[in-house]
Amino acid sequence: QVQLVESGGGSVQAGGSLRLSCIYSGNRAGTSCMGWFRQAPGKEREGVGSINTYGRTSVADSVRGRFTISKDKAKNTLYLQMTSLKPEDTAMYYCAVRASIFCDHAPANFDYWGQGTQVTVSS
Repeated sequence: QVQLVESGGGSVQAGGSLRLSCIYSGNRAGTSCMGWFRQAPGKEREGVGSINTYGRTSVADSVRGRFTISKDKAKNTLYLQMTSLKPEDTAMYYCAVRASIFCDHAPANFDYWGQGTQVTVSS
């Protein structure tokens, strides 16, 4: 069983920064593909980025150059560093685990999900 708990969300002005954290537990979590996702009201959940077992990251075009994914294995924590935030980044942000050696950031491929943390960016 995998458990994921996100934190770090909040309200910021455009141009600001936030760092989201996701504490994970369970046998699969630390050695699997992990990803960050977001869902704005009325929109489908979309992938923000992912990190594979070897630490290789991939991010969506919409956040490339602004968002960075990292993982601290000693702390069992996944991070999403967000900079130069825009109002269109406003969404509920989720971390998730894909129980596979393959890694991407397509929401349908992920098996375990956290409850999410809200990010609101004002103009």
